[in-house]
Amino acid sequence: MSEPGETYDRAAAAAGSGEAEPPLSGYELARKALEEARAKSKQRRTPLGKRNLGAGGTNRSRRRWSSAGPDQRDPQALGSLVGRLAQAPGWQARVGAATVMNTWDAIVGDDISAHARPDRLDGTILYVAAESTAWATQLRYVQSQILAKIAAAVGDGVVTQLKIFGPQAPSWRKGPRHVPGRGPRDTYG
Repeated sequence: MSEPGETYDRAAAAAGSGEAEPPLSGYELARKALEEARAKSKQRRTPLGKRNLGAGGTNRSRRRWSSAGPDQRDPQALGSLVGRLAQAPGWQARVGAATVMNTWDAIVGDDISAHARPDRLDGTILYVAAESTAWATQLRYVQSQILAKIAAAVGDGVVTQLKIFGPQAPSWRKGPRHVPGRGPRDTYG
């Protein structure tokens, strides 16, 4: 069997001398087929600006398929979608309010959270219910520190004022009908 270089040299020598061309070896056939394919490929190529674009403005001959990695067309994780929704205008205050209500224990600490709980948030005013009037008074003294902790946890402007109240007195009103006046005080005694 002859070397590839020798066969190529014999074919070149035969072509130059006018003799009949000997049959090509497998190596030479593969090389010739590759050169022809490259030449055809160069002829088919068009400049970037003149590509045949489909209706959507994309090259239909080169469709990109999804791979094993994450892609924009794949289903997205719920956390990333909620994160983008939370950044939308108008949602920051709602997310901040929910964070204050749900993480009250972590924001103010175990001591305060054992004796007080957030009741509601109206605008930027947080209503806090204390378990006793003594705790309501103590919380009023540390109100600025609680506001600073809330601002550090959820951001400035979510809660700007605290309304702290103690336990509510029992109501003597039972049912839809009642008599105006002082109530059942005359039965005691």
